[in-house]
Amino acid sequence: MPMTEQATPQACRFADDGETPNNPALPLLVYRRAFDLSGVRDPATPFEEAFAAHGWGDSWRNGIHDFLHFHTRTHEVLGIACGRARVQFGGARGQEFEVEAGDVVVLPAGTGHRRVSASADLLVVGAYPDNAGFDQKRPGQIDHALALAAIAAVPLPRQDPVYGSGGPLKTMWSR
Repeated sequence: MPMTEQATPQACRFADDGETPNNPALPLLVYRRAFDLSGVRDPATPFEEAFAAHGWGDSWRNGIHDFLHFHTRTHEVLGIACGRARVQFGGARGQEFEVEAGDVVVLPAGTGHRRVSASADLLVVGAYPDNAGFDQKRPGQIDHALALAAIAAVPLPRQDPVYGSGGPLKTMWSR
């Protein structure tokens, strides 16, 4: 796998805004240039292989929805295989990030996200820890107290989706 040298990801926390719960305990992690994709024939494959090897399954290839949504029963990893995007994380009052090919974003359960803009060639690989269940909610689609309870019950992933058992997620997401 063409991973770059391990570096500490950028961590960002988002407060509950009353509509998007976000995650009260765990930060969003942004791994810049986690993968060197130069010369790689299928740039999605390194993400799929790394995520699967580290216990993040049910992977998919697509983009990022342009509507605000969050997951209450699982964490999510997004690997940017091609192109670039501006993505808002943290709900309607969150923060916009530019992500580009080679970057990885790990979203703790509850973190609101939506695509603001993207290049025409955007390709994202997403996956979820094998020890959680999938759901997708928009603000107002679930009782807020129920969402918070579900988020608190989501187990921590067994491994960092990029670097495995020795990756920074294990220490940055300790409860």
